[in-house]
Amino acid sequence: MKIALAHDWLNQVGGAEDVLEALLRIYPASPVYTSIFAKPFMPQFLQNCDIRTLWLDRLPAIHRRHQAYLPLYPIAWNSLNIDNFDVILSNKSGFCHGLRYPPRSLHICYCLTPTRYVWQLRHYLAGEELGAVSTALLRPLVAMLRRWDYAAAQRVSHFIAISTAVKERIRRFYDRGSVVIYPPVDTARFEAAARAQIDDYYLVVSRLVPYKRIDLAVQAATALGLKLKVAGTGRDLERLRSLAGDCVEFLGFVPDSDLPGLMSRCRALVFPGLEDFGITPLQAQASGRPVIAFGGGGALDTVIPGLTGEHFSNLTVDSLKEVWRNFDERAYNPEALRRHARRFDASIFAERISAFVEQAWQAHQAQREFRFRDPVIAE
Repeated sequence: MKIALAHDWLNQVGGAEDVLEALLRIYPASPVYTSIFAKPFMPQFLQNCDIRTLWLDRLPAIHRRHQAYLPLYPIAWNSLNIDNFDVILSNKSGFCHGLRYPPRSLHICYCLTPTRYVWQLRHYLAGEELGAVSTALLRPLVAMLRRWDYAAAQRVSHFIAISTAVKERIRRFYDRGSVVIYPPVDTARFEAAARAQIDDYYLVVSRLVPYKRIDLAVQAATALGLKLKVAGTGRDLERLRSLAGDCVEFLGFVPDSDLPGLMSRCRALVFPGLEDFGITPLQAQASGRPVIAFGGGGALDTVIPGLTGEHFSNLTVDSLKEVWRNFDERAYNPEALRRHARRFDASIFAERISAFVEQAWQAHQAQREFRFRDPVIAE
């Protein structure tokens, strides 16, 4: 079985790239088709892979400003015809599911989310301060992209969703069914600290961009006088600094090697945005630490009230403050937190993806209806 991978763009590192790396470890001989490849920005592992770019990769400054070329991505992916592979496995949050392939091949889409700025524009633009005129000008473009995106989704053979929230979006936006296979989490990297080693700070780990809603955590911590460390970089940093009191510390970029210690010593992780899944809550739980999360999106699958953390109900400072001021991290059992995190381990992801691809390909060859027989039962 010859397998090709597709990935929207490779010019920044985040959760999507973690998934891609996990897929490449399962299918190391597979080439990766992507729109752009900014090699210097990529980890060494991806730099050494077989990366095949589209014509977009040659456009001026696209590696640093890929959003500026938004209308061109559907055209570029629509022009890609992969005709010499049995299975195409796309790792999609943008437009890579729109590629073309022959009837003898199978296209499985691992859907990180239906394209967020196409289907959830209001949420995506939260905090961007574009103004009414700019937003109004975007709407005809978004309407056109929605039509293309929906049509492209109908060409996909099978969808896999990363969470129950994304499964519902696939049904609502694309009219398609899907199964849930959670993204990989390297839980072995993280260990619980002794209770005496827990320090007096809460933690946020995130890219600092408006839709992540780090502003809610910064403002709530400032109002409550709670120590908050913010790990990460991004274009929202200066705005967040302007909202922060003396109790908020911005750490900037934190190397991977330092993250486990930072996680294991915090009182709790704060996860304030509406996310498709969210790996950091599980990294915190693997470290034996609970999570305060917005009660929507992927956090509904990973943060269990009373067991691994608590939800706040509205994307407002007051809603977060109400939960945070009554939060007691000592009420959560570190071993129970770690057991829960292990349900999402990378080894389980590898088992389930491999089984899904194999079963789907066998059914495709036999031209029979495919229903995924899940070999993993998470306890």
